[in-house]
Amino acid sequence: MNIVCLDMEGVLVPEIWIAFSEASGIPELKRTTRDEPDYDKLMRWRLGILKEHGLGLKEIQETIATIDPLPGAKKFLDELRATTQTVILSDTFEEFAKPLMKKLGWPTILCNSLTVAEDGEITDFNMRIEKSKLTTVKAFQSMGYETIAAGDSFNDLAMIQASKAGFLFRTTEQIKKDYPELPVYDEFDDLLAAIKAAL
Repeated sequence: MNIVCLDMEGVLVPEIWIAFSEASGIPELKRTTRDEPDYDKLMRWRLGILKEHGLGLKEIQETIATIDPLPGAKKFLDELRATTQTVILSDTFEEFAKPLMKKLGWPTILCNSLTVAEDGEITDFNMRIEKSKLTTVKAFQSMGYETIAAGDSFNDLAMIQASKAGFLFRTTEQIKKDYPELPVYDEFDDLLAAIKAAL
């Protein structure tokens, strides 16, 4: 039995923080897990910038409402889900993901949550579990599943490497260079074919 584990941002939908960086005019917020391997450090830095500019959940959600899945992502996901069990493993937050999951046809997503004050300030973030993507893949394996994983960033590498088959999708030149053993795809049809071949 197989289960496919996919990253969300950069794979199925555009990067939320990059979109918000452009909408808010704060270039520093363009930094993502493609640039910073330490997610805790990245999020604390982001929260500091939001506080400094007086921005909160409402402003980010307004930007998310304008984001559509990447072209071809829903078709890819629909075909994949018709073929095998599929789950999205993301370091994003429930408060960000819901409108995007609606546009993708409500796939299963396992992600994190935010602590939000009454005035809308994001005061903290709550990780579902430590090393959530790797831990979740190992949990699926402990339940008798073989995992196949795909992602684009540093925080996807552990789940990709721990799976029976793993792929990079639309990743950075640096990650390609650092992990030459991992197959890289840039088109949904190619990724779908690779996953199906691994089933």
